[in-house]
Amino acid sequence: MPVFTRLRQQPDTSPEVEPESPAPQQEARATLRTRFADWRERHPVPVRVVRWTITILAAVLVLGALVLPNKESALHAERFVRIPVEAVLGAAVALVLPRRPRIIVAVVSGAALGALTILNLLDMGFWEYLGRHFNLVLDWELLPDAQSYVQDSMGRAVAIGATVGAFVLVFLLLSVMALAMVRLSNLLARNKQAATRGTLAAAVVWVLCSALGLQLGGTPLASDRAAGAVVLQAKGVRQTLKDEADFQKIAKVDEFGNTPPSQLVPDLRGKDMIFTFIESYGRSAIEDPVEAPGVDATLDARTKALAKAGFHAKSGWLTSATYGGSSWLGHSTTMSGLWIDNQNRYRTVMASDHLSLTKAFAKTGDWDTVGIMPGVQKGWPESKFYGLQSYRNAFQMGYKGPKFSWSTMPDQYALQAFQNLEHGKKRSKPLMSLVILTSSHQPWAPIPKMVPWNDLGDGSVFNAIHAAGKKPADIIASSPKSQAEYGKSVQYSVTALTQWLERYGNDNTVLVFLGDHQPIARVSGNHASRDVPISIVAKDPKVLDKISSWGWTDGLRPAHNAPVWQMSAFRDKFLTAYGSTPHPKKN
Repeated sequence: MPVFTRLRQQPDTSPEVEPESPAPQQEARATLRTRFADWRERHPVPVRVVRWTITILAAVLVLGALVLPNKESALHAERFVRIPVEAVLGAAVALVLPRRPRIIVAVVSGAALGALTILNLLDMGFWEYLGRHFNLVLDWELLPDAQSYVQDSMGRAVAIGATVGAFVLVFLLLSVMALAMVRLSNLLARNKQAATRGTLAAAVVWVLCSALGLQLGGTPLASDRAAGAVVLQAKGVRQTLKDEADFQKIAKVDEFGNTPPSQLVPDLRGKDMIFTFIESYGRSAIEDPVEAPGVDATLDARTKALAKAGFHAKSGWLTSATYGGSSWLGHSTTMSGLWIDNQNRYRTVMASDHLSLTKAFAKTGDWDTVGIMPGVQKGWPESKFYGLQSYRNAFQMGYKGPKFSWSTMPDQYALQAFQNLEHGKKRSKPLMSLVILTSSHQPWAPIPKMVPWNDLGDGSVFNAIHAAGKKPADIIASSPKSQAEYGKSVQYSVTALTQWLERYGNDNTVLVFLGDHQPIARVSGNHASRDVPISIVAKDPKVLDKISSWGWTDGLRPAHNAPVWQMSAFRDKFLTAYGSTPHPKKN
């Protein structure tokens, strides 16, 4: 007999194997479930209270999200006592769906409502800081800039905390909103008859409120806020995509695109040209009752001081393409003659050969061209568009002093570095300079103070001023304090620039300076214009005679009724006033 047959016939003498016992973790979970069930049976009242509390919180969360406005100024109690039609429709859908599809729809719609809430919160921030809603296509790339701003202004720890907090908030909104929708849909399904009657009653009330136009505190009781927000976002996406294609064609059309070099700004030959932007220098600085007294007094005093030194000025208003931030949009709009109000347009024009105002001087071959960029802390390929042969960034000016909040160095130091490194050099050609000043950048704490020009050195003189200054946390949440400090920062920047001109300007110096945009709404107000002041300063009377037809105000302070142009109009008006001949470049 084969061996395996003999073995098979032997009696099984192996010990009996005991069945495996549950893993310790499973036993622990089972024990906890048993204890929790026992506790619920022994304490029915607290259990019901907890359940209804969670249900009520879920309802409040969902209903609040459905009527949440997208502007901080609209956060009023009456906005949250309306009847959202989306809730009525959602209840009707939950009542007719079987369990599995109902749960799926609840999770998806809850996550979608969480996403809409995130967009509303982003809108609040953008309206507060940039005076516009969040662009779903273009503005995601601005969020790292916001993180960098917080780090530069408030410190690395605050920036990390804010970033982590933002991610946690996003996760919670998406997940908790989905769980809340599931809980409410389950409640409706368990109480179908009562829920059906309640849903029908709510629908009738909503229709009546809508038809009769009933309001509470000026706010309609019948709400379709969430649906309207979705439609608005969809329209924004379509408009953004269409705008991208349209602007590419617009950017190819240039009134001076084919003008020969000899016919560009012939009336400014031999002049040292300086184009300067002052950060957040807006109309509010000159006309707001809080900021204006100090700023206007400074402008008037500096006008007199310049006149004593032989300089005279004319000033007007430009309407900026941006508000509260994104300064580069204001810079590029002024210099390109194109309306650049979003990041996509900015990228398009920077990659084009459109003639910028500063590049017009470079194109003639009769000027050296440089940039002074204390706010640039990384590569800056835009210098090519601006026609700059070279530029100095924040790390190329020898500054060894402290940062003043976001600003890497005080304006006075940046201007002295400009003098030492570029303007004061002996050259065979006049100089065209693009200078971006940053000391008036929010949050306006601490603010540098003027020091004797001969004491500037490497900037260490500012250490004591920085230590004695206010902290961003001292003013950032207070509108009156922010307004007061903003006004002081503008006074400082204007004083530094005009003192530099007194000290180093000559008969052939021409200074054009302007604001890039208005300050944020916390400072300029919710209904402020987008206007910024602009001034042209020169010793040679012929320079200002060329713009006598513009109707601008004499001095550094433009009159309230001085002409207001779109910022994009300035390039062509300036080129024309100083003798440039149009030779259009067409699409």
